[in-house]
Amino acid sequence: MVKLFKIKDRFLLGVVAGLAGNTIKMAIDEISIKKKISQRSFRETAAGVWVSNRKEALNIKGQILGGLLDFGMGMLGGIASVSLLSKTGRDHIITKGITSGIAMGSLITFVLGTLPINQIRPKDAASNLSYMVSHAAYGLVTTTVAAKLGHPSLFDTKPQNNYLAPTELTSEQKKLHNTPEPKYHKTQKLERA
Repeated sequence: MVKLFKIKDRFLLGVVAGLAGNTIKMAIDEISIKKKISQRSFRETAAGVWVSNRKEALNIKGQILGGLLDFGMGMLGGIASVSLLSKTGRDHIITKGITSGIAMGSLITFVLGTLPINQIRPKDAASNLSYMVSHAAYGLVTTTVAAKLGHPSLFDTKPQNNYLAPTELTSEQKKLHNTPEPKYHKTQKLERA
């Protein structure tokens, strides 16, 4: 069995996971554009933040500008996903991934859509639904990559209350040590089975 290299830095892990997720999101976006489901690509919409007309957003400079903004937002989302997994653990990756992807996509779409300078935003339901599907896939891929490539130490959070002995093992401790659940009594400290 091949052992995967594990990333120990949260920031770097977030960047790698965000780039992986954004690559999938862009592929889905391109398919959506080619199938005429969506009116505007992510790059075009993102370029609309800085340029004033669609012709400029569609030229090579506008596409590069939009792509850089889109991948930058993807990396920031990856860093946020790693932070989420660090605080909540690596269980329920599908739910956490899809939820975080849709939430992030909704926020970005809302912010870009409300900017008065952005006249290139899509206004039809099909385009915006395509964006949400793409963002759900982004979130799923980002959290999966973060969970698989991240070192286990990144996800084993410290207890918030250090004065009381823990009564349960964390999910990471269970995975790493394959130990049974601790047994305790109200008057005793934590005991191992």
